[in-house]
Amino acid sequence: MVHVPKLTLADATAALRNPLAFIADRWTPDPRTVRRAALAALVMAVIIVVTGGAVRLTGSGLGCPTWPTCTEDSLTTTRAMGFHGVVEFGNRMLTYVLCAAVGWAIVAARAQKPRRRSLTRLGWAQFWVVMGNAVLGGIVVLVGLNPYTVAAHFLLSSGLIAIATVMWQRTREGDEAPRPLVGKAVQQLVWFLVAASVLLLAVGTVVTGAGPHAGDSSEVPRIPIDWETVSKLHAVLAWIVVTLTFALWFVLKAVDAPGGPLARTRELFLILLGQGVIGYVQYLTHLPEILVALHMLGSCLVWIGVLRVLLALRERPGGALDVPGPSAEVAVGTRA
Repeated sequence: MVHVPKLTLADATAALRNPLAFIADRWTPDPRTVRRAALAALVMAVIIVVTGGAVRLTGSGLGCPTWPTCTEDSLTTTRAMGFHGVVEFGNRMLTYVLCAAVGWAIVAARAQKPRRRSLTRLGWAQFWVVMGNAVLGGIVVLVGLNPYTVAAHFLLSSGLIAIATVMWQRTREGDEAPRPLVGKAVQQLVWFLVAASVLLLAVGTVVTGAGPHAGDSSEVPRIPIDWETVSKLHAVLAWIVVTLTFALWFVLKAVDAPGGPLARTRELFLILLGQGVIGYVQYLTHLPEILVALHMLGSCLVWIGVLRVLLALRERPGGALDVPGPSAEVAVGTRA
């Protein structure tokens, strides 16, 4: 039989005072568990963006007309609220799943030995962004889906994805000082790529705020700007991002860069091509809901891809914490 230690009054008191420290004293997760916890938080951050888009695309943005309750008399959706109420309330419930995933990442990072405070801080940063975005989501409902608050809601979600991506990457690295794998010129080119991608996301929220999918069947205010014009600006920025990505791949090949940055750049280029096809098809077919949803998913993947390119420009050795990348694994297999 497995011996189960008795829980003393002192243990219970310690658990109440600092539950994370209590768990960390009694459990050491495998490094793979920490990486999977960080990945789960990232996946849920993407899912909550896509399901939030589904709320808007089905016209369910005011399915629960108030917040934090669903109606003035009910915490949950009611039969009278129908399909839209179910969709909106379901998306609210997914916030708790996201919180659970982020909480699991925090617990796993805190319990890892040796303790890595940088990982724990990244986990807590995600938690506070989730809390802030939950409040902002409530404000979106209370102001009747004002397009500027909807845009801020999406951009804050993009910030959450950025933090989750960094945490996932850091679980695969050590804690030594980062060592650059490429020169300053390449790093500057990548920062231009990051800046262009941020602009692309920001202008994309303007396209959404000016476009026809307002989020509800009632009269919802839109951003007073010509939708066709801002869509063309969005397309120009997309081509700038594609061009910068292709230029980066060419430069990395020319300077014989390590396999990691090359692989991440190639992955980003393929994601951008798929996203571009979806973008043009949805524009030419007058924005069918399914393609808009796929485009939202694509925007998350593009943002993650850009961040992974940036993070691939350096390495952080850490002894047993090192995790070989795809290029290293291929090289080992070839030598074997």
